[in-house]
Amino acid sequence: MNLAGRIALAVVIGVLAWATGARAEQRFPPPEFESDYQMPAMTTPPPRALVWQYIDVGVLAVALGVAVWLVHRKRSRTGVLVLSVLSLIYFGFYRTGCICPIGAPQNVLFGLLNPNYAVPWPVVGLFVLPVVVALFAGRAFCAGVCPHGALQDLVLLKPVQVPLWLERGLSLVPFLFLGAGLAFAATGSIFLICKLDPFVPLFRRHGPTWSLLLGAAFLLVGTVVGRPFCRFICPYGALLRLAAMVTKWRVRVTPDLCTQCKLCEQSCPFGALRQPSSGTPDPRTLPVERRRLLALLLLWPALIAVGAWIGAHLTVPASRLHPTVRLAEFYLEHKKHPKQYPIQSPEALSLLRAEQTWPELQAAALQLRHRIGLSMKLFGGWAGLVVGAGLIGLAVRRSRTDYEPDSGACLACARCFESCPQELLRRGVPIPLPTAASAAQPQSVVANLPTAAQTTNR
Repeated sequence: MNLAGRIALAVVIGVLAWATGARAEQRFPPPEFESDYQMPAMTTPPPRALVWQYIDVGVLAVALGVAVWLVHRKRSRTGVLVLSVLSLIYFGFYRTGCICPIGAPQNVLFGLLNPNYAVPWPVVGLFVLPVVVALFAGRAFCAGVCPHGALQDLVLLKPVQVPLWLERGLSLVPFLFLGAGLAFAATGSIFLICKLDPFVPLFRRHGPTWSLLLGAAFLLVGTVVGRPFCRFICPYGALLRLAAMVTKWRVRVTPDLCTQCKLCEQSCPFGALRQPSSGTPDPRTLPVERRRLLALLLLWPALIAVGAWIGAHLTVPASRLHPTVRLAEFYLEHKKHPKQYPIQSPEALSLLRAEQTWPELQAAALQLRHRIGLSMKLFGGWAGLVVGAGLIGLAVRRSRTDYEPDSGACLACARCFESCPQELLRRGVPIPLPTAASAAQPQSVVANLPTAAQTTNR
């Protein structure tokens, strides 16, 4: 194992050793006491001063600007790596990873649908800035600013290529996770994205045991699979992917002319590099492909309708995630099958609260169940929309003349720049002469390099 591998392994071991402990969670909403009893004080860190929240937004804006400069102007992998480490230190271990852009969409949507909840402007800034940058310069946030991605990048030792069919199938999961997180956040049931975040407990050095184990599992898989959370789970990455698909400045492997030397083909550990393709189908298979595409387009509305139908049938179990609905059902179940609970226990205090406010509690629970039912229908329709879009995307041919990253899937890590002979020439780095083994290959690096007269900027 080389020095970089040893350092990365030491980081993993240190993080896992540091991340110990667990947080206790309340099973029921805290009761309202009429006696002199006081709930024990929670040992959670106090909220940061508002000025520091604005400082966080400022640091994020500066880091995004530096990332864009490093990727599109300097084309420096070393610079991106240094920025990643600094972002991990600040946004991860110092800022403790929350509130972060990944969970901010939940706050924004909940604030839009609930007039009694005011979304802090720093949260809006954290949510908007990376998306706006992605619209113009790709996923610069993923490149070197996100602490989740930086931590996974440091532990990547020997990446393996995920098959393209599996890559495309798993790439739908972030969109489904995004839909589920927003569906539950819209009704105030639970902030699912934050609840299932596997890295924030590691940054905070405490959390539920299952969450710490989940984070450790992602880091373990991340030693051989490049950024598994970012590519196959992250819901905010789904938003950035959509924005990056229409970005103005795309990441290019070569600074000017692609010689198709194929050296960059295996340089991307995230499966974002695409081979040249004419996009012209075989005339013999063209009718079949057209019929397949037409069938998928006709099937798409049916998938949305089926998804909405399934979502409607998930209303009851989904509503139980809301504390008000859960408390109402717990009270009704106790009425049918009474049980004795110790005095001052959470169960006894919750039942006392429910009995004292039952008419209001019942009305609120029924109203919430109706809202959650609508939210689940929308989520089911969204799931059908995502699956249909994925199938249609597989049936559409795309034309590419060079080896280039998929603009949506590219994390702008700048690794591919180091493999391009044209990039090395631009930097003034001498190109090594081919060995006897490489000279025997049909395409060598030197043979594919253009002459000065052939090299033209695009």
